[in-house]
Amino acid sequence: MVAPLRLVAFIGYFARTELSKVTQLFLGVRSYSLLTAATFSKAPLLVKNIDITTRHMYTLGIESIPLVTMIAAFLGSATVTQAVYQMSGLVPLRYLGALVCKTTVTELGPVITSMVFAGRVATGIAAEIASMKGSEQLDAMNVLRLDSIRYLIVPKMVACIVMLPVLTVWAILIAFVGAGVTVAISVDVTMHTYLSGMKLFFNAYDVYVGVGKTAVFGAIVAITGAYFGFQAKGGAAGVGNATTKAVVVSAVLVLVFDFVIAVMVM
Repeated sequence: MVAPLRLVAFIGYFARTELSKVTQLFLGVRSYSLLTAATFSKAPLLVKNIDITTRHMYTLGIESIPLVTMIAAFLGSATVTQAVYQMSGLVPLRYLGALVCKTTVTELGPVITSMVFAGRVATGIAAEIASMKGSEQLDAMNVLRLDSIRYLIVPKMVACIVMLPVLTVWAILIAFVGAGVTVAISVDVTMHTYLSGMKLFFNAYDVYVGVGKTAVFGAIVAITGAYFGFQAKGGAAGVGNATTKAVVVSAVLVLVFDFVIAVMVM
């Protein structure tokens, strides 16, 4: 009789634990959705704090250019190298430019740039807000009747929405340069053939979709970082935990919404 009772107890404990995790997940999604709705509802108030937004556009966007440039250059080179390997013996190399252009503009450029941006920006936003919460600055704002969403999230979100597409365009251009250098150095294809291939299947719609969806990714990065910053608990350890969750969840949501957008527009 002991073994069956232990099995029943284990099943009950497992079910209760998993049910608790599912409940916490749904509560988290609800809180995240409410924060997103509140942030967008207060976005029109941005015009009263445009100076804060422009400052964030510089710190979050312009200061990310060196990192994005380095990543994009190697992204273009790696794309060419892998494309040559995959096409070897199967597809003529005169289509190399078309493959590089399509993959870089529609997926690799926007997604990788958004991932890099999330790693730098979401962690910074989460750490900033979590530190303010730990030092009771958020409580002080509430006492002074200052809306933390309006002053802390909306300017950052708008800055990310504006600057991430700009960074993506820059990353795509740098990736093309890196790819061209790699072709000239290590691929048995003339530059004329490579550039002709890039123009072969070029479609401006791909650029609009690839760059446009990064505005959605920018909003995701900002709101996710802010959400986990507000949820932080436990001092310095809580700040570290918030930054870790912010970058992980941002990366996952970028991939999820990339799939959703691809299904909707392709």
